[in-house]
Amino acid sequence: MTDRQLIIPPGMNSLVERAGYVPAVKVGKTLYCAGQVGRTPDLEVIHDPEQQFLAAWENLRRVLAAGGCGFDDVVEMTTYHVDLQRHLPLFRRVKDSVFPRSTCAWTCLGVAELARPGLLVEIKCIAVQRQAS
Repeated sequence: MTDRQLIIPPGMNSLVERAGYVPAVKVGKTLYCAGQVGRTPDLEVIHDPEQQFLAAWENLRRVLAAGGCGFDDVVEMTTYHVDLQRHLPLFRRVKDSVFPRSTCAWTCLGVAELARPGLLVEIKCIAVQRQAS
């Protein structure tokens, strides 16, 4: 039997109720995070690109923390970008200001659209907890 724990950070219950999925699932020391986007706790899209990117990272930080991990525990990350070439320089600046550089495998993909109109990025990752919580 697999040790499987559903991770729902405080304040993200409305996401589970509205969208029907959990922000992360932890199996052993491995945390599988669903894609995080830049929206408010009321699930409203943040329209300013820089603020949207900052919110996406903050939402990911909250999910990781609820699963006993942090940015340093991320081993693989995939980011999905609408209008990739236009927004990538700003996204990288924001990423480099909050996420440790050169610490995980990263795949960056351009996509036509995300789940809600106005979303510009979705950040999905896998983390491995270094120490038991």
